[in-house]
Amino acid sequence: MSVQQKLAGKFIVIEGLEGAGKSTAIQYIKNWLMEQGIVQEKIALTREPGGTVLAERMRDIVKMDVEDEQLADKAELLIMYAARVQLVEHKIKPALNAGDVVIGDRHNWSSLAYQGGGRGIDLQLINDIKQVALGNFKADFTLFLDIEPELGLARARGRGELDRIERLAIDFFNRSRAVFKQLVTNEKNAVSIDASLSFEQVESAIIQQLDAWLASL
Repeated sequence: MSVQQKLAGKFIVIEGLEGAGKSTAIQYIKNWLMEQGIVQEKIALTREPGGTVLAERMRDIVKMDVEDEQLADKAELLIMYAARVQLVEHKIKPALNAGDVVIGDRHNWSSLAYQGGGRGIDLQLINDIKQVALGNFKADFTLFLDIEPELGLARARGRGELDRIERLAIDFFNRSRAVFKQLVTNEKNAVSIDASLSFEQVESAIIQQLDAWLASL
């Protein structure tokens, strides 16, 4: 089987806290795919929440502050899954069915980590919602960019004004990180990358893990 055949229809996801460098990592992965002979037109990039017209509007709801009305934690969770369903059904699945490789900036783990670990919503409830919304759909390979919340938020502040999520207390991100780390431990096709390293070191680690994954296919 050729490399192109091995990678066709694969869904690769980058997960991590704020400031972990997900956007940069996605570019590393895209470059690696093209080095494997995958043409740019067969590589689809997505982000969550967002990625479709309606899902982007849901993203705005999650990110924005509304005077005199706080977004309830369970409402936030349900909006995340509504946006995810729109993205999966209207963009990710069609791309995978066409033999494209999809690189996702976040997916289901972010809800388990942020709404589960961070917000304290029962993880079994989240998994039940996930099953209703997505069934058994999941990433083929996940890279978790692990970073201390203090460093990640310092990087996020360097990009400009923080949004509603980024302004949450540090304990929120510590709890979220703990869930991410547990998810990596429990998932066979997932790896953790030290995102506090230099860009060159992070890129090298990502490429090394991708090469190992490709060899296992």
